[in-house]
Amino acid sequence: MTGVEGVEVVVAHHDCATLRVGDVFLKIDADQTRTDVEVEAMALAPIPTPEVLWRKPPVLALAALPGTALGLLGQPSTASSAAWAAAGAAARMLHDAPPPWPGQSLDEIASHLDGECEWLVTNGVLSPDVVTVNRRIAEEALRPWTPVFTHGDLQIVHVFVDGDEITGVVDWSEAGQGDALWDLATLTFAHEEHLGDVIAGYGTDVDLGVIRAWWSFRSLVAIRWLIEHGFDPFLPGCEVDVLRSQM
Repeated sequence: MTGVEGVEVVVAHHDCATLRVGDVFLKIDADQTRTDVEVEAMALAPIPTPEVLWRKPPVLALAALPGTALGLLGQPSTASSAAWAAAGAAARMLHDAPPPWPGQSLDEIASHLDGECEWLVTNGVLSPDVVTVNRRIAEEALRPWTPVFTHGDLQIVHVFVDGDEITGVVDWSEAGQGDALWDLATLTFAHEEHLGDVIAGYGTDVDLGVIRAWWSFRSLVAIRWLIEHGFDPFLPGCEVDVLRSQM
């Protein structure tokens, strides 16, 4: 890494930090369980992932992926429809692979939703009407599903593209068995205009009502974490806007 011009802080909060030094990403995480999951998931995933250069706890060094992220939350995506479809195809390839270790149970997920909705109302973060309506929508996703290999946090910022092609997917620390539609909902979160492209690439019919339910769920359970870690879910196009658009 000689000759680099500086260090870029990609993301940093209480739990972990990611730095970019030249063509290397350094992920620093005090919880090595998350890093264990990430390294194993990347080894198992049948889609492109970053190359692991070295690991010396608490640091994991990954090679930078070519291209750019599919988009950013709260901003219009400049990626082509074909790139979005390619992301859907990559998700399908992942979901068709043998599922790894179990994820959260349905009861655990429902309990998480209950706790976060109570916190949002008790602390006056959102109006009771917004929480009640979106909780009712979110509960539609809490039904039995066939567990598949899910990324777990398939945000557009984690999907890299070069032109119309996927060059890789990053941040696998939440990978495990889960609902395929959770990944598709996360991928299209706040970018509903590209849902049709993703589904076309995915190559099979999906329940749009469940995807919308996961949009409400993701927003409701994310807001407290975002606030406590220095992020703003009230920014245009982010979680609070998604909840209001679901009303």
